[in-house]
Amino acid sequence: LDSFFIAMTHETDDQIIEKPSIDNEENLDWAKQAYARLKQQQEEKKIQSQILLEKTFPQESIEEPSSENSSINSLEETSNSLQQVDISKPSLASLSSEGIQEEPSLGEFDDTFAWSAKVLEAQGKKADKISLDEINWLSRLQQGLEKTRKGLVTDLLEKFGDDPLTPETLDELETLLLRSDVGVTATDQIINALRTRLNEEVLDSKEGLRFLKEQLCQILDMPIAETGGDALAPQRNILNIWLLVGVNGVGKTTTLGKLANLALSNGFSTLIAAADTFRAAAVEQVKVWGDRSGVAVIANNSPNADPASIVFDAIGAAKSKNVELLLVDTAGRLQNKNNLMEELTKVRKIITRLAPEANVESLLVLDATQGQNGLSQAMGFSKSADITGVVITKLDGSSRGGVAFAVASQTKLPIRFIGAGEGIRDLRPFNSFEFVEALLANK
Repeated sequence: LDSFFIAMTHETDDQIIEKPSIDNEENLDWAKQAYARLKQQQEEKKIQSQILLEKTFPQESIEEPSSENSSINSLEETSNSLQQVDISKPSLASLSSEGIQEEPSLGEFDDTFAWSAKVLEAQGKKADKISLDEINWLSRLQQGLEKTRKGLVTDLLEKFGDDPLTPETLDELETLLLRSDVGVTATDQIINALRTRLNEEVLDSKEGLRFLKEQLCQILDMPIAETGGDALAPQRNILNIWLLVGVNGVGKTTTLGKLANLALSNGFSTLIAAADTFRAAAVEQVKVWGDRSGVAVIANNSPNADPASIVFDAIGAAKSKNVELLLVDTAGRLQNKNNLMEELTKVRKIITRLAPEANVESLLVLDATQGQNGLSQAMGFSKSADITGVVITKLDGSSRGGVAFAVASQTKLPIRFIGAGEGIRDLRPFNSFEFVEALLANK
């Protein structure tokens, strides 16, 4: 299995400069080599699958597997203290129809594949080491940022043109960045850095664009570097507890389901706690995602159940089964609703008391389509809750992807994951280089 939780190194400025440009036409041969290898690999996999199918089911009619032999990764009954708690186990039907998705297929060699391959090569990947999942994710990310890119790149390239940059060009760029929801703080940092370079030397358009990309990456990487410089990943063989917080409607429960799928596919034993008991049908929605991802759900179907008690039971179940990652869905809350913030505080106290050794993360889920309103949510939450990172969702439906720079520069919170699609695979650990290249892809 390809690991998407592998720590991503955030290079220094010198390392970024040494990376080959993805616009270098000489790298097209590398992309073609990668495509040929993936195509051969897929053909071999088809042959192996056919052979295995013929060996396993030699008869013409294939009987449905019995429920006794179709064990799905879930929890058994826990202690007597958990008898009133519903441990929802994923069903075979839901797994076969939605949870276990077909492997991505390789399409034609086109500009999107070539661009994706070049982005991977620029990060030091070898042609014989890249995966189809990596290619597909970059393709979806580029497509997901299309609306933001249309409002930014066309005007940006026009401003840069073919001539050396001028002070007037920077004034126009400043307006363009602010219009793209990049935010005042990040825009000031970018423009000041460009002005400093411009005062030192003549800056042609190509070097100016490269320097702009570098500055954008620095803004996104700074909060990550301050936390240790690695992508967020559960630690093996100990309990990790991740709380998903945010207002209703931002895709919090969907993000939880995708994280569960991502963790399980990387070999982490995973459990979900449905602790959003205030929103109607929230528990059932969590169970649906548990089915899709193949992860058991701890829930209480009683009306107005206490969220802290559900987390209490979930921690007990997680410890009894040596679960490595417990994902907690919390009630949608506004950053100024004191009673809901108090509930979150109670949940944190339960975690501290029952699992003081656990690695705890509080991930704030933001909807990219909300633009600067999402930024105000992040500012409010960062002041009143122990937020450790941000997940940005719905990039595929927004023209405001630039808000990622505003969030990173003004809240100082690291962006941990981004979502760019509705599919269960459409969530990945955040990579600033890939994000900036997708945002400024010249297509």
